[in-house]
Amino acid sequence: MARQLGRREFFQDSAGLLAAGTAIYNPAGNLIAREIPQTPGKDSEAYKVKWYGFSEYPDADSCWSLSVGPDGRIYAAADVERVPGGGAKVVRYNEDKDGLDYLLSVDQVVDDPGDSGRAPQCKIHYGFVPSMHDGILYMATHDSAPPADQPAYSPWLSWHDEKRCFRGSALIAFDTKTDEVKWWDTMIPKEGSRCLLHDEDRGLLYSVSYPRDHLISYDLKKRERRDIGRIGSVNAQALFLDRRHRVWTSSDYGHLVRYDPEKDRLELSPSILPHNPVFQTGWHSVFYDVAGSPDGNCVYASTWVAQPRLMRIWPNEGEWPKVEDLGSATQVADPTYSTPTDMELDHCGGLVFAGDGQLYFVAARWRGFLDHPLPLEQQERTGVVWRMNPETLQRQEVARLVDSKGWSPYVSRGAVDHRGDLFFGFGGSQPGIFKVEMPEERKKENAHLPLRMWG
Repeated sequence: MARQLGRREFFQDSAGLLAAGTAIYNPAGNLIAREIPQTPGKDSEAYKVKWYGFSEYPDADSCWSLSVGPDGRIYAAADVERVPGGGAKVVRYNEDKDGLDYLLSVDQVVDDPGDSGRAPQCKIHYGFVPSMHDGILYMATHDSAPPADQPAYSPWLSWHDEKRCFRGSALIAFDTKTDEVKWWDTMIPKEGSRCLLHDEDRGLLYSVSYPRDHLISYDLKKRERRDIGRIGSVNAQALFLDRRHRVWTSSDYGHLVRYDPEKDRLELSPSILPHNPVFQTGWHSVFYDVAGSPDGNCVYASTWVAQPRLMRIWPNEGEWPKVEDLGSATQVADPTYSTPTDMELDHCGGLVFAGDGQLYFVAARWRGFLDHPLPLEQQERTGVVWRMNPETLQRQEVARLVDSKGWSPYVSRGAVDHRGDLFFGFGGSQPGIFKVEMPEERKKENAHLPLRMWG
């Protein structure tokens, strides 16, 4: 893709200071990438940050899935939620040209065009999972955009309407070695896939369906699905797997939910996940993101609720695992939250372990939005990249993410590529992905291994 020369622009750096950066535009005048200057904090290395917008797909308004593939490259979904009849596209970061390649349009691949009158195949929602033995990247679709001729969409309103109902979550098997779609299937009729997990040893996929919130298994060899049972009413946004092939998630009342294939039953933990004790009961304390430690002994998770919580869980130990409360993930200037706060602003996601063995995640920081009014140009809604030491649990701010409009509080997922650099999916004011180049002393080849097996 032809590009114009970059030009200098002024915006805030990582320390909130006015600094100059380079913006890159295509011939049409659209901003396609921005190099963001970073002022390292005390005792912090420099992390170079660059933003890549979905400029070649102007209908895209979100990015819910980002993952490293079995080939060590970064894949993301350019999703469309607010455009009637919109369809998702799959993109991949091209390290040779330092840009994005658009690989496929989901609606075309699964023969479900956006103008069909049905709810469209509009997004891939935490739905990328790799397969190491054959180089396949599986992806499952989700619904939320209205049909092409409708202003809004309700899955319940359209449930019994064959002409309007969502056809169902499409499962796509994409071969990363040949860039070909090997096959596809309707994995969950009428429902979307909220999140996906791959148990590669047993050839099984697991998904949480929307809107009914059921745990679904899919046998890749037989191409057969099975409804395991209902979890609740508020979908968790993540599943994870332990060493005994048990599948874990959370319920809408804040309990751990476990599916044990040997018992073939769903089980509920007796205790509630960590939450703010001042104003929360545990309701809606569902998982938003989960990252497994490199040694496989524990996982780190964030919740999807006001004042999201960080926690560490040891699923391989005890009848029910020890759950450590690591505290609030975002700012806690007002622990009682007497000021109303938008859940899309108060957010933590993008948990990922890098080649240095440290946990990285993105937590929102805001000023002037709801806490005290400021003019739009003076507001701050920023995604702060934090590094956490698993041994000491100390956190250090290492970078700030800033999109074309200067805002980036809501990061969906994070991943590390084979070179050791971090990537984050962002679905805010202008969707795209961020690349955070790690300091050389913290990088290593094949830093993406072991692969994360859930979306």
